[in-house]
Amino acid sequence: MTLYKHVTIIGFGLIGSSVARALRENGLCETIVACDQDAACLKKVEELHLADRTEADPAKAVLGADLVMLATPVGTFGPLAKTIGPHLDYGATVTDVGSVKGSVVRALRPHMPPHVHVIPGHPVAGTEQSGPEAGFASLFFGRWCILTPPEDVDETALTTLKKMWEAFGSTVEIMTPEHHDLVLAITSHIPHLIAYNIVGTAHDLEGVTDSEVIKFSAGGFRDFTRIAASDPTMWRDVFLHNKEAVLEMLGRFTEDLTALQRAIRWGDGDKLFKLFSHTRAIRKQIIEAGQDDAAPDFGREHDIPKNNMSPKS
Repeated sequence: MTLYKHVTIIGFGLIGSSVARALRENGLCETIVACDQDAACLKKVEELHLADRTEADPAKAVLGADLVMLATPVGTFGPLAKTIGPHLDYGATVTDVGSVKGSVVRALRPHMPPHVHVIPGHPVAGTEQSGPEAGFASLFFGRWCILTPPEDVDETALTTLKKMWEAFGSTVEIMTPEHHDLVLAITSHIPHLIAYNIVGTAHDLEGVTDSEVIKFSAGGFRDFTRIAASDPTMWRDVFLHNKEAVLEMLGRFTEDLTALQRAIRWGDGDKLFKLFSHTRAIRKQIIEAGQDDAAPDFGREHDIPKNNMSPKS
């Protein structure tokens, strides 16, 4: 089922290379063009045969494309849109895979010509690995993909893009950019911020504990380190470009943490038990919704084949 003739993917890290693999494996397009300013990355793309052609210049890469996917850090979108805007074909769809959507709309809108369809997207999937060799076609299988189209979106363009993600095995949800950013602030961005912070705190304690923090890392801390190993450039841009929603959620989290601190200080066991029971029920709901399983060790296998699903970061 061919959906696109020519797909250009700009940015060939984990997500970009996984999209290329999924497109090829499902026969969804005729030509894949890989664009990245890192020469070593493009060389690896060629070695792995992930694209039909590689191109370092985004303006040249988008020529003739009916789908252009931005898979670089969201902080690059403004300059990138200005570069490719004049070279986009009539009727082309421009989408992205960033985990922030409001700033994406603001970055793209001034530079997109009226004859293209801008449909921001966010596949809620990933690992802590990066680079073209880290991708795999089944990354999106059983995951959500959120699309945040404008109100006047071309329905044919939206339907085609939706079919692509569904062919990858994703379930597609439509929402506004503002709602997306608020939801992801608490489900993804704040957990990452906490992971970065707690791993940093543990590192500061290493000298005091004679390296026992690392030596005795149990499941909880170990999973924090997995999340905290995610791409630093990408997550720096996420926090800077979704700061309103992140700060709002961080404020609520801080208030709840203060209440928890007070309960521990004053020995309020009933309050702690009530909270822990409630959060345990939420974990059960996540498992029932198919977002994880009940297996030990956070539902993760230790040796995950490259062609199998990988945990979200």
